[in-house]
Amino acid sequence: MNSTEQIVYRQLRELRDHFTPPPGFTWSEISDGKLLMMMSPRPRHQLTAKRVTRQLDPQLPDDVFAFGATDTDDAGLGKLRIPDILVCPSAAMDTDAPLDPREIVLAIEIVSPSNPDNEYEDKARDYPAMGIPHYLILDPRDGTATYQWAIGRTEGRPAYENRLHLPYGTPVTLSTALGDWTVDTTDLPRYSPKDMFQQP
Repeated sequence: MNSTEQIVYRQLRELRDHFTPPPGFTWSEISDGKLLMMMSPRPRHQLTAKRVTRQLDPQLPDDVFAFGATDTDDAGLGKLRIPDILVCPSAAMDTDAPLDPREIVLAIEIVSPSNPDNEYEDKARDYPAMGIPHYLILDPRDGTATYQWAIGRTEGRPAYENRLHLPYGTPVTLSTALGDWTVDTTDLPRYSPKDMFQQP
């Protein structure tokens, strides 16, 4: 990142830190020199997150946990992201600063009905660049899970080399450096037409 981009990022961070999100929105993220406003999660989004974290915690090593949405900052890249769920050592969370993405073993995103490109394209580009080795996307719109891992390079930039796309009901096995963990998607909720801003 050049000096101009660093200045822009610092300005965006300062703006974000002093900005109160309007009703219906949550804390913004930063990527590609932009402040990205995110709508507040739907209840089924939050239910998905809770069911997944409850599944993961008993499978994880001691002092490694599944945490809810947390600022994850890579100032060198000019990116601040907030994964819906992340798995990392508890010691990494014992800080006043945003989380260092290099501490994250797994990031999980639950697709938003309003902006699915953020999970499938933008974060699938940012997370390997930030060094997050495993990325799972859960999509309550169509009931699918997409698991990406093994950071390599594509067109000169970091990218996940492996991708597995499965329907809900098929367990997803996440093979990480800290062990193999399974997410059972059978009981994860699907969005309703109202969630997706459609007529019932």
